[in-house]
Amino acid sequence: QVQVVESGGGLVQPGGSLRLSCAASGITFSTLDMAWFRQAPGKVRERVAWITRDGIMTNYAVTVQGRFTISRSNAQNTMYLQMNNLRPEDTALYHCNTWDQSWDWGQGTQVTVSS
Repeated sequence: QVQVVESGGGLVQPGGSLRLSCAASGITFSTLDMAWFRQAPGKVRERVAWITRDGIMTNYAVTVQGRFTISRSNAQNTMYLQMNNLRPEDTALYHCNTWDQSWDWGQGTQVTVSS
């Protein structure tokens, strides 16, 4: 059974940084293309960053391009999202999942950007 734990969220001022982590167990993590998603109140969930199973290729939503960096450690079954220059519009509940959202959603980690 797949278990996913997202962590690293919090309250940060505009322009600040956070690093999110996604720890997965119960699966062969290295065989999966992975992604970070977010959902703000009243909005649909969106994919913000994607990384191939080998970590070589990444892709980003236009809204986060140049500010967010996705990475992974297959040895540790963990994926990361480094978020810099955060903006109030980045406020959302962040989740990790496979690229095609094949897992049940975990609890996520809340990111709030506010002064």
